[in-house]
Amino acid sequence: MISVEEARGRILATLTPVAGETVSLADGFRRVLAMPVIARLTQPPADLSAMDGYALRAADAAKGAALKIIGAAPAGHPFAGSVNPGEAVRIFTGSVMPQGADSVLIQEDATAACGAITVNETCILGKHIRPAGQDFATGDVLIPAGRRLTSRDIGLAAAGNHPWLNVHRRPRIAILATGDEISLPGEAIGAGGIVSSNAHALAALITASGGDALILPIAGDERAAIAAGADAAKGADLLLTTGGASVGDHDLVQAGLASRGLKLDFWKIAMRPGKPLMFGHLGALPMLGLPGNPVSAFVCALLFLRPAIERLSGLPGVAPQPDFARLGAAMKTNDQRADHVRATLTRDDNGWIATPFPMQDSGMLRTLARADALILRAPHAPALDFGQKVPFIRLEP
Repeated sequence: MISVEEARGRILATLTPVAGETVSLADGFRRVLAMPVIARLTQPPADLSAMDGYALRAADAAKGAALKIIGAAPAGHPFAGSVNPGEAVRIFTGSVMPQGADSVLIQEDATAACGAITVNETCILGKHIRPAGQDFATGDVLIPAGRRLTSRDIGLAAAGNHPWLNVHRRPRIAILATGDEISLPGEAIGAGGIVSSNAHALAALITASGGDALILPIAGDERAAIAAGADAAKGADLLLTTGGASVGDHDLVQAGLASRGLKLDFWKIAMRPGKPLMFGHLGALPMLGLPGNPVSAFVCALLFLRPAIERLSGLPGVAPQPDFARLGAAMKTNDQRADHVRATLTRDDNGWIATPFPMQDSGMLRTLARADALILRAPHAPALDFGQKVPFIRLEP
């Protein structure tokens, strides 16, 4: 068995970002840039007023001075003339500073009457002016390639005059659930059968991670059916299987995919839940085989699939970043496998409290749905008492 860290590293080392595509600015949110966003203009394009008030020369604006108002400069309508000694122009936030003016006296510090103002507070040179290029200049890199775009980034790209963005397309992930015993929600359930939850939970996680999910028809426990499922995944960027990853008589994913040229990279991870995880390639198509137990499948997807989607999307692809909490219940000594323990999170004045569920069976979906976090336990970790610190990773809302 190999470690979680080695397995994730070996998966990511084989993946490269998918191609780019052009999308509208409105569709760019949460996408990953394939090319940097370069400013097409200077912002602000000219010296602008940062306040409502009067544009004037600071040399004329000592307290008690009287200045003649020679015009106004509403935003979008610059004053055409020039400000000379003893003059002021009524100006507003975002207005272009008139030629000759070097400061703004805010309206609260002036008294206006009969076409003139009296300065009530001495104006400071350069006060309340946003200089041209204060934010950025033409040619500046506003957003680097390889960044997942936030709503703030979208605003910055818009300010840089970009109606279109070049982003990596969403990775296409084909999901192949296997097993004679499973049926889709709403279908008839055979004797000894169960409803398949994995495909839909994984599809939701794929969508949340920035990918596009395709749920393939269930493949029964026959090599030909599994091989046909792999054929249906052509055009995907990654084939994700669930079930059949162990070594039982009916665990046939490896055998079924062997007829399609599967080259297995590794199989079996020193972790709980999720030991029977495998990774390989069908030609150029990466294949990630998850266990069939729903909790095992989800935990493996969080640790391996999400970073893989990030790498395909143009991001580095990293492990979930842990935080720390105090234990809400004691924990026993761990064995040789890295453990991922479902827990609830609460918070008090001293930080997070992580309380593990008393039962951790990998088939218990309700426990997974109610969990807020996974407590991370290293191989051979010692027993821990109530209140001791443990690392955890958050589960998505």
